[in-house]
Amino acid sequence: MKLFVGLGNPGAKYSGHRHNIGYRAVDRIAADHGFGPWRSKFQGVVAEGRFGSEKVLLIKPETYMNRSGQSVAAAMAFFKLDPADITVFHDELDLAPGKCRHKRGGGHAGHNGLRSIHGHIGEGYDRVRLGIGHPGHKDRVSGYVLHDFAKSDADWLEDLLRGVSDGAAELAAGEPGRFMNAVALRTAPPRSSTAKPAPKPAPAAPPDPAPAPEPRGPLQRLIDKFR
Repeated sequence: MKLFVGLGNPGAKYSGHRHNIGYRAVDRIAADHGFGPWRSKFQGVVAEGRFGSEKVLLIKPETYMNRSGQSVAAAMAFFKLDPADITVFHDELDLAPGKCRHKRGGGHAGHNGLRSIHGHIGEGYDRVRLGIGHPGHKDRVSGYVLHDFAKSDADWLEDLLRGVSDGAAELAAGEPGRFMNAVALRTAPPRSSTAKPAPKPAPAAPPDPAPAPEPRGPLQRLIDKFR
């Protein structure tokens, strides 16, 4: 069994925030792949489904971001899971908007949700880092993440969430490379190879041949005129 955790803050006023992109990622997975209805459990809401033979539990902690670890630890203990069975989807300031990276282990880089999870289960879990960009100065970070996405973000955000959903089965199967390929096909699709090549220019026509030299002398030409 795998546990997919989407990080965010509960409540309608937070739903459009950049900090809630993890919630939106698991919402998209649930909707696209026919997961069961969301229900309250483990200090959050959960939805169950399968990818082939692999059972997956989606969870959105409702403890607020800085206590996300409580919800994750409760679900992990109930199902007797290891950290390696857990993947956390979260916003990432250090990636450009629309970029995505998969990572196992490592630090929390100051992210309050990851910091809380670290404190409850350690660092050996997987993360899907969803790029939202950086506001440019650390003093602006709080207001930036706790603010709705701009309307101009809609296209790349849709592509990113669709890519995450497309690759979710690969992630559940322990194939992060294939997951990243699925995301890339949405966020950076290859250029079409079916376009016809430009026609080659026609070769230049050869120059007209020079006139042949006159073999007769002047006297012979004068005689010919009077014949």
